[in-house]
Amino acid sequence: MGRTLVSSIIAAHSSGEAREGEICEVRVDFAFANDITAAPAFQSFEEMGGTQVFDRTRCAVLPDHFTPNKDIASAEQTKRGREFAKAHGMLFWEVGRVGVEHTFLPEKGYILPGDIVIGADSHTCTGGAMGAFATGVGSTDLAAVWALGETWLKVPPTIRVDFRGKRPGWITGKDMILSLLGRIGVQGARYMALEFGGEGVESLPMDDRFTMANMAVEGGAKTGIFIPDEKTLAYAKERAARPFTPRYPDGDAPYLRRETFDLETMEPVAAMPHSPDNVKPVRDCGSPAIDQVFIGSCTNGRFRDIRAAAEMLRGKKVADHVRCMVIPASYEVYNKALDAGYVRIFTEAGASVCTPTCGPCLGGHLGILAAGERCVSTSNRNFVGRMGSPRSELILASPLTAAASAVAGRLVDPRDVEGSQFFTFMEEE
Repeated sequence: MGRTLVSSIIAAHSSGEAREGEICEVRVDFAFANDITAAPAFQSFEEMGGTQVFDRTRCAVLPDHFTPNKDIASAEQTKRGREFAKAHGMLFWEVGRVGVEHTFLPEKGYILPGDIVIGADSHTCTGGAMGAFATGVGSTDLAAVWALGETWLKVPPTIRVDFRGKRPGWITGKDMILSLLGRIGVQGARYMALEFGGEGVESLPMDDRFTMANMAVEGGAKTGIFIPDEKTLAYAKERAARPFTPRYPDGDAPYLRRETFDLETMEPVAAMPHSPDNVKPVRDCGSPAIDQVFIGSCTNGRFRDIRAAAEMLRGKKVADHVRCMVIPASYEVYNKALDAGYVRIFTEAGASVCTPTCGPCLGGHLGILAAGERCVSTSNRNFVGRMGSPRSELILASPLTAAASAVAGRLVDPRDVEGSQFFTFMEEE
């Protein structure tokens, strides 16, 4: 019997057979934490007697959640990370030079096809867009990886998800992954791998692939992963910080089951409060009034996301009663948005544009919700209190839907703000 993609990657990093259900000790290619999860990892590292990390070029701390530091506590937390990283010669980037970890690390070539990547953050699975086995762990497990360069993994079964047909311009990777979550639920892929494929994925730009891999964990998945193709390899070769070897599934790979979607009939969707699987077509959501829009995060803060939002807002104004925050996920994205004139479009529309940071996504800063307020967000979770008050509401949607809603002052389908001709640029580039 053949191997799935995740089995192939684990086998290449282990002395075991790496068959489904087997627990394997694996070598780790890259391991990282952020300003929140790093502190307990430091403590565990020291308590277990760690004296040096396994490879200074493969271990990193990225201050992205509460940076720029919003208060004394976050400043102390970041200081601790800076000092630990310096003491151990680890990778560390200051604010102004870093970005949201799950966008920044692939951009800089630290997450590559065929890798095993461990991060002390649940959305580490974003790296699966690169054809890597990328997964989140607790801070204690990360500390052990920093010390040993190894961890253990149970080989997960794989659900194959195929997207058929030609993708309309108004359908983004966010609509695709939300549609999947609406079908399988937040526990539907628990400790499984989601492998994305089909002709609809083959034409999908990398930015949208990152979005889909990012939200695999919202279905309970251990990882979400794409088979490396020409787009993946071109992206990786341009950026790679070290050599890499892509891995591939066998033709007779044993999938637990298959899920298939027809892109040509797919509509823009939104996840209504308070779960990422409470998914409906936007036109069926009742057009609730909103107070805030957030465009950014590790899910949708990449250049195509920023471009989509800017083109939707071009020549328009954010509704008088709505706040709109735009936060590019990295300085590469920020600078491209500057060069393209998108920052000017946002500010002239009445939106704020902030330095790369996680910001409001986790209820951190730069856009906290008050009681009774409702936000349309391009982030990944809409649990009770996720972005502020437990009496606020959060709706998850694509950048197109979010920007359209900012103009309308209520949740709307982007097709109801612009004609379909507008969306041609969102098709394959």
